[in-house]
Amino acid sequence: MRFDRVVPGFLIAVLLSPSAVQAASITNRDDRDHKVTVIEGSSQKDHVLKPNAVLEGICEKGCLIRLGDSQDDPFELERSDVTSIEEGQLYDDGAEVSSDPGSGASDPGPGAQPSQPGPRP
Repeated sequence: MRFDRVVPGFLIAVLLSPSAVQAASITNRDDRDHKVTVIEGSSQKDHVLKPNAVLEGICEKGCLIRLGDSQDDPFELERSDVTSIEEGQLYDDGAEVSSDPGSGASDPGPGAQPSQPGPRP
């Protein structure tokens, strides 16, 4: 068996598998900036999300999200959650759906629901 052909093929399969590229994302659909605080374990990082900007590759193992300087219960995201900020609220967009193949754009569609703070049921 030739390993020089097996290893590159294996790496391509791993890189293209959904679990290898899944991490939560947040899209700012508002017309103003939003401060987003990502809390993973004991670390916390603030981001300023400009209008139409996307924060990708966050919460690889799940995390908590706070919008603005809110001290309310944070929103819990899992690693594959696709969310958006609309009218100052975080919405669960469900699975990522591309409106144009290869564009990476997500469309919240008619089933988009506001995210609820705290642990999921």
